[in-house]
Amino acid sequence: MDSSEGLKRLIYGQFLHFSHLIEQTVETELDEFADQARLLGLAAFPNNLTSIHVIECIGNHEPINNTSIAEKMNLSKAGITKISTKLHAEEYIKRSRLNDNKKEVYFSLTSKGRHVFEAHEAMHAKINRRFLSILDSFSETELQAVLKFSQKMIDHLNQGLKGDQGAQQDSDSSS
Repeated sequence: MDSSEGLKRLIYGQFLHFSHLIEQTVETELDEFADQARLLGLAAFPNNLTSIHVIECIGNHEPINNTSIAEKMNLSKAGITKISTKLHAEEYIKRSRLNDNKKEVYFSLTSKGRHVFEAHEAMHAKINRRFLSILDSFSETELQAVLKFSQKMIDHLNQGLKGDQGAQQDSDSSS
């Protein structure tokens, strides 16, 4: 095995370890958010990170429609519809129509949603500072390599998800 092959295996091992840590970090991040929300006096808040990030997207771009949320978050329109329906039922967001377009539904935050948005923004600022401080130790060239690797992995994982969804759809239609 040449050194390049050994390095690739090491990177793969690190990637697997990184993936496991990401799972744990998401759980920790949700717990941190819950603590932050309680400190701000919030009695209730969404119990998953994607719903919180939909609130964040709406808060940053309101009024915003379903398609735009899906595009900004790289999620399906069907997924956003499901999440927004639940967030609306739980009174985190409200629906409206613009005067010049009675067909299209736009979302904005309720007061309750605004509190969740602000709690999330505070937590995100802290996480962002920690993340950027790690990147401070990389040169411009190294950052470009990290960015290239990240994009290749995102493309690869997205392709795998699309393939899995296609396989699932095929098995659903043959049932």
